[in-house]
Amino acid sequence: MAVEDDIRPAPRPGVLDIAPYVPGKSKASSASGKTYKLSSNETPLGPSPLAMEALKESVDKLPLYPDGSASELRRAIAQAHGLSADRIVCGAGSDQVLDLLAHAYLGPGDEAIYSEHGFLVYPISIMAAGATAIVAPERELTTDVDAILERVTPRTKAVFIANPNNPTGTYLPFTEVRRLHAGLRRDILLVLDAAYAEYVRRNDYESGIELAATADNVVMTRTFSKIYGLANIRLGWGFAPEHVIDALNRIRSPFNISGAAIAVGIAALADRRHVERAAEHNETWLPRVTAALTQLGLEVTPSVGNFVLIHFPEDPARSAIAADEYLLSHGLILRRMDAYGFPNALRMTIGSKEANKAAIAAITDFLAGKPKARHG
Repeated sequence: MAVEDDIRPAPRPGVLDIAPYVPGKSKASSASGKTYKLSSNETPLGPSPLAMEALKESVDKLPLYPDGSASELRRAIAQAHGLSADRIVCGAGSDQVLDLLAHAYLGPGDEAIYSEHGFLVYPISIMAAGATAIVAPERELTTDVDAILERVTPRTKAVFIANPNNPTGTYLPFTEVRRLHAGLRRDILLVLDAAYAEYVRRNDYESGIELAATADNVVMTRTFSKIYGLANIRLGWGFAPEHVIDALNRIRSPFNISGAAIAVGIAALADRRHVERAAEHNETWLPRVTAALTQLGLEVTPSVGNFVLIHFPEDPARSAIAADEYLLSHGLILRRMDAYGFPNALRMTIGSKEANKAAIAAITDFLAGKPKARHG
């Protein structure tokens, strides 16, 4: 009887080997009571006023099911980017699209490759589908095309890369993306995660739309969580060949996008000036924050996103762990990077003018050995 009492449902093999995703902190305490959340790469400008108004108006439709295919939203995305709506799928955040791709194209015995410091959702989705996640080392904290190609085997079914990459902020020029694609078998799905594409100001960068439009095995994913300021509404999309979209729609839950998300997404796309202002703010403050931190003697990985990866000294008193504790005591929430392979680094979102200046001042004081803030 005792043995029977110990019997309970068990997840399939491999599920408990998946390290759960741990989001950045959301709370801190400071003597002034003011906090600055710079841990999740959220835009300091917030959402468009048009998007907020659309959210208010959607309340009247709460009793109704949303459009199961998000057809109006897909048409708005298609119009904004010059695409075919039939080749777009929407998800509750781009990570749901990534998850759908993994479940549609991967299974036990398959392998999928991702970059060493790539987004942690990739191995989670790969392993959740029952496949094996293969890590390709990076070169100078940048996705290494040759390292990926060297790890392709007959079992490889997909390659996931973030471009720009989170948390490093580095990117692959489009010539390198094309070289990667050219080196892959035609039955391998190349997934280009362009969550931060709107922030990039480089002539040699392309989000992946062109390649996804012309190749039979390329998918590009995008999100409304970053520059559009809609992280809480959970909305993303993917652009892919029609045969890929067909496969995803067969396993996608029928009402995976809420009516509120559809309405807010359409409104956000209509406010191009708001997106431009967010990009301009980042273009102003990204180099300022980078320069200020570098002048303090810290190493900062060159970034094209809306965040910087800050590397701290090996001295325990000046380490990332000590810095994180100090900053939290001053109401500044940055992101620890241990899970991404950077135990001595913090990632800082480019925030408002006030938040950026507060973070730089606090890091300056920390490195100078000034005491922590007192509370109570």
